[in-house]
Amino acid sequence: MKVVIVFNHPYEGSFGNAILNAVTKGLKDANHEIDLMHLDNDGFNPVMSKADLKAFLDHKPVDPQVIDYNERLEKADHLIFIFPIWWDLMPAMTKGFVDRVLTPGVVYDHHPRGFGLVPLLKNLKGVTVITTMNKPKIMYSLLIGNLIKKAMIKSVFKTMGYKNLKWISYNMVKSVSQEKRVKWLTDIENRFSKFN
Repeated sequence: MKVVIVFNHPYEGSFGNAILNAVTKGLKDANHEIDLMHLDNDGFNPVMSKADLKAFLDHKPVDPQVIDYNERLEKADHLIFIFPIWWDLMPAMTKGFVDRVLTPGVVYDHHPRGFGLVPLLKNLKGVTVITTMNKPKIMYSLLIGNLIKKAMIKSVFKTMGYKNLKWISYNMVKSVSQEKRVKWLTDIENRFSKFN
């Protein structure tokens, strides 16, 4: 299976980076092919320009990096996002990836009957979103309303018609024990070592 990972965190010592390493090791142990889109290291520009907006409307991306990401997405059997939740939402680069890379004519199209969207990534069997945050899960759920689930799972991928959508959330990352973090990393590595 070809797995594309979209990773966004600028700090190499972050827990998010440790998650990336654990997920990658698990997938490699299961003999999956990994294509990493490291938005920070790639210098991805999240800002939608006038040219990007016209390309979005024309269904023909013009930015070489966006075109490259699109071509790589077309080969993906599974897509994994890994990013921190800052101020209850994804960082700018992840949001920019959604805006600039998940474009009509490439990732989805409008239904021919005029209502709804249809998925265009024919190989894509599922999407997993993995996040870290410092809020308790209950607070993020009840007070904030699970914005990442609403935005990434329901609003983006479910609306586009993709199935097998999962969100894995690691909460209170700064305040949990080192033992807890190690257990999380072991569990996520094991999970992806059995991934199929």
